[in-house]
Amino acid sequence: MADKILIVDDDPTLRRLLGEFLQSEAFEVAAAANGQDALRECYRARPDLVVLDVMMPGMDGWETAARLRELADLPLILLTAKSAESDKLRGFRLGVDDYVTKPFSFAELAARIRAVLARSRAAQPAARRVHTLADLTIDLDRRTVERAGQPVTLTPTEFRLLEALLERGGQAVSEEALTQAVWGDYKQSEAGGVRRYVWLLRQKIEPDPANPIRLITVRGFGSRLNWDTPPAA
Repeated sequence: MADKILIVDDDPTLRRLLGEFLQSEAFEVAAAANGQDALRECYRARPDLVVLDVMMPGMDGWETAARLRELADLPLILLTAKSAESDKLRGFRLGVDDYVTKPFSFAELAARIRAVLARSRAAQPAARRVHTLADLTIDLDRRTVERAGQPVTLTPTEFRLLEALLERGGQAVSEEALTQAVWGDYKQSEAGGVRRYVWLLRQKIEPDPANPIRLITVRGFGSRLNWDTPPAA
């Protein structure tokens, strides 16, 4: 999916020409003529980055940048005819990611847009894969399990089995699919191994392993996780 750039400038010729150039560079483009329109367009279009002129009538670029920052944490590049260091410092204090002085080359601006987007994405922490099932908390990235806030020790095989079930949500997973996920081709025909590890896993995650309510056997097929179980009393 193409990155969407919002151009905010009161010069209609610049908006049109810059928009056409960015579209030719494989960006999706939205445009606004002033600060108020920029706020509305930001809310409507959900851009990935805003290119914002400073010298606009009414709500200028400084105020618009501050208001945009209240709406969303998205990258901003300021366009201005001023090159004074104090203006640049003011922009960076507002959280602006880059500052381009007019006149500028469209190609240079496109390169700066790509660089800012790349830095912004690199700075974003990857979302951790954490699942909650009743009083269980399973962190797939840290490979940890807690039950009612207390750590649960799983063997690597038990954890791979739990992970394979988690990745299918509450769907039933066949013994063959679980065997492949846990052991690969190593134990392809050993379905009984899955049943043994399902039993072992129940000893650690079920309130009453003899009457399981979380890790359910689907007779004649395999197993599934029950996402609707209440916390243990």
